[in-house]
Amino acid sequence: MSDDRVFVVDDNATARSSLRALLESAGYEVVDFASAVDFLDQDESQGSCLIADIRMPDMSGMELHETLVKRGSKLPVIFITGYGSVPLTVRAMNAGAIDFLEKPFDDETLLVSLRKALGISKREREISKEAATANELISQLTPRELEVLEQLVAGRSSKLVASELNISPRTVEVHRAHIKSKLHARCLSDLVRTALAASRQAVPNLRGGGQDQSPES
Repeated sequence: MSDDRVFVVDDNATARSSLRALLESAGYEVVDFASAVDFLDQDESQGSCLIADIRMPDMSGMELHETLVKRGSKLPVIFITGYGSVPLTVRAMNAGAIDFLEKPFDDETLLVSLRKALGISKREREISKEAATANELISQLTPRELEVLEQLVAGRSSKLVASELNISPRTVEVHRAHIKSKLHARCLSDLVRTALAASRQAVPNLRGGGQDQSPES
């Protein structure tokens, strides 16, 4: 996926052509669509930003954005319109739009907004990558190790963890050593960092997954 791939959705062919020319001249890869319905057949994760006209037949830019949000998409959206209004702008921004630009807008104004959107998109991808890596590491833990990790992340001492889980402090230390090894952690702060990164992604989490193990652990 190109880090600079921009989606453009506008039912006006002239407007699409103009945006494509501007964005490509600035070095961005552009994929454009004549309708929101057409765009929804696209894998939006393959782009870094969506520029959408707010008023389109069949499905408006606002409805498109709301559909993407329901899908769980984090694709940054910039709305453009020739018929802006305060209520519409407020609704768009409350829905998470990066910007709301009224036509005609200055080219540099759009490019500034786009650079902001691409920065957000890059950070989201980095967070997603960190979460995936953390979850891959945590998936190697046994159910008991997950329990110990959860207790440690909560700030409890080995003695308190032992009491909470009804195991010996020595067993807690053994689990802790195994957890550090599996998570490639040098210290407790590394464990916490990995656990927090994993929590940004739904599955697996500290209360699920893991390998089977015998009861005495």
